[in-house]
Amino acid sequence: MNDKPSIRVEGALQNALIIDDHPLFCDALSMTLKAGLGIERVQTAGALEEALTVLEDGLEPDVILLDLNLPDVNGLDGLVRLVKICPRTPVVIVSSMAEPRVVRSAIRVGAAGFVPKHSPRDVFRKAFEHIANGEIYAPEGAYSEGDANMPLSSGEEALIRLSHLTKQQARILQLICEGQMNKQIAYELSIAETTVKAHVTAIMRKLGVQSRTQAVLIAQEANFNSLLPDT
Repeated sequence: MNDKPSIRVEGALQNALIIDDHPLFCDALSMTLKAGLGIERVQTAGALEEALTVLEDGLEPDVILLDLNLPDVNGLDGLVRLVKICPRTPVVIVSSMAEPRVVRSAIRVGAAGFVPKHSPRDVFRKAFEHIANGEIYAPEGAYSEGDANMPLSSGEEALIRLSHLTKQQARILQLICEGQMNKQIAYELSIAETTVKAHVTAIMRKLGVQSRTQAVLIAQEANFNSLLPDT
């Protein structure tokens, strides 16, 4: 997940995909990318699922810009899913949540860079110069090369494990976390109880656990709130 040399940076970054649910910000960022950075084509998506659809349909951007506050994203799980689907395409977080712990966690689970949302054009230009050279970009003081060599935290590791679940499996795990049993889950999702059991088995296999309780603990470890500064 941190194998940065595998990222595809063949020449200049010419095609970008922005994933952000604020149309005005998307328009402003698109103008910055085109006029200030020379990116020729910019496509936008207002939700992660919309972006995943166009990527699965064959869109091949040179860089992806991702907001952390999306209606269908919980913290860093959108980043992990993008890195999984496009492992050689740099994903840059553009977010108002720029606390050092958030920046470090984003980079350690796969981001190629992190730019605070309201940074001036020069910061975006500097970030893209780093990324085009296969380097990581982060705000000064928020990340160091030594951070990449540290073992993943339990929350980061849990997030990566959870990224392997399908949408249905993630929903079932959510219901398990709410204390529902297989029969209740089957009724909730209008599927057979045997199907639920098969999904639960697959969930535990993907998470590397032996029980429902351990699966719940993995889900709790991935709580994005734990990455934010104490208040």
